[in-house]
Amino acid sequence: MRLAIDSLPRECVLSGGTLVDPASKRQGPGEVWLRDGILVEVCFGKPSSAPADVERVGCTGLHIVPGFVDPHVHFREPGHEYKEDIESGSRAAAAGGFTGVLMMPNTAPPLDNAGAVQAVLRRGRDVGLCDVHTSGTLTRGRAGQELAEYEDLRLAGVRALTDDGSPVENTALMRHALEHAAMLGLVVIAHSEEKSLSLGRHMHEGYWSTQLGIPGIPAACEEIGVARDVLLARETGAALHVAHVSTRGAVDILRLAKREWKVDVSAEATPHHLELTDRELVGYSANFKMNPPLRSESDRQAVLEGVVDGTLDMIATDHAPHAADEKDLEIDRAPVGVIGLETAFAVAHMALVSSGRLPLVELIGRMSLAPARRFGLDGGLLEAGAPANLACLDLDERWRVAADTLFSRSKNSPFLGRTLRGRVVATVHRGRLAHRAPLPVETLSRVG
Repeated sequence: MRLAIDSLPRECVLSGGTLVDPASKRQGPGEVWLRDGILVEVCFGKPSSAPADVERVGCTGLHIVPGFVDPHVHFREPGHEYKEDIESGSRAAAAGGFTGVLMMPNTAPPLDNAGAVQAVLRRGRDVGLCDVHTSGTLTRGRAGQELAEYEDLRLAGVRALTDDGSPVENTALMRHALEHAAMLGLVVIAHSEEKSLSLGRHMHEGYWSTQLGIPGIPAACEEIGVARDVLLARETGAALHVAHVSTRGAVDILRLAKREWKVDVSAEATPHHLELTDRELVGYSANFKMNPPLRSESDRQAVLEGVVDGTLDMIATDHAPHAADEKDLEIDRAPVGVIGLETAFAVAHMALVSSGRLPLVELIGRMSLAPARRFGLDGGLLEAGAPANLACLDLDERWRVAADTLFSRSKNSPFLGRTLRGRVVATVHRGRLAHRAPLPVETLSRVG
């Protein structure tokens, strides 16, 4: 099913679809009335009260959900715009159903000062395809030596602090960072890694690393880092968010921290860690090289379990674009990271909902409401007065991931050539049509 129009009127009603509201856990037929970028009325099981002359947009066969919010993207601007910039990244986000994203600050130069943060936020507003937010660095220049100016970063508009891509190796400095962030009410996003166990290594340590002759990164590399950061958060009372969880042990530590220690900690899983394992490296393709690496089947199952039971609160893509000539190298020379915005919903839906592990309304919550609440962003709400940020989904459409159909400037997806089920056919950002799936046109079209 496709959207047959190039724009939405200032005021309209989306009708004939199935509404999914993660806040109330409601799901069913209904209508959404939007005007001037705001949801005027959301009606389950009955027509809206919009006047008869308000234009209707038929959505038969589609699910209408709050736009997704990605708490972990790399848009590479400033410094590496040849890989991705805020405009191309925003287009990829909109194509994936995302109406809000949180950029990581490992740009060149890093976002460690108010001026750099404000420039990124202005650029995001100018592009206007999704809400572009950013985090600031934990340390100056991401060098791990001294803290950045957190109050300046907070006033400039950052929503979190992180040196993502690198752990803060000095434990005393990390403790100091958590103390200062807690005083300012800022969440710290931890890239939890014991670098001495990962240096010079390129995939998960296990059966396949031995078979392929590739130096492996043990699960303990991540688990030691998670344990340290959780213990520091417990001691300081800081709000901690653990990025890209990939191992069984890390899930177990987080479950203990939440249920027994009552630490203020949240965590994310990526679609690629939900669906893929280290066996993918058999072909030596660097499109399967990321940090943390793809893990064993046992680890994958644990990550799935962690999402289902709420230990891992949200889905994040860790969208990390790299140019083709950078990825088309030997495993030991290629950079880590893969793109994921445009395939995120389909992969997560197949891994969690189609498999019977998780209801659709819970997945939508993990991809919208949970990250929005954690980082204080607009999103996840299907209620009157909320911004008109929506995604329209065809749960049954099968589509093949191809480089020439991706909006991201880089094409380093681990799902290239695969057929996925479930597709975002339209994204509405603050009442404007930010994305529509390409033709052929089928049933999402204007009526009367």
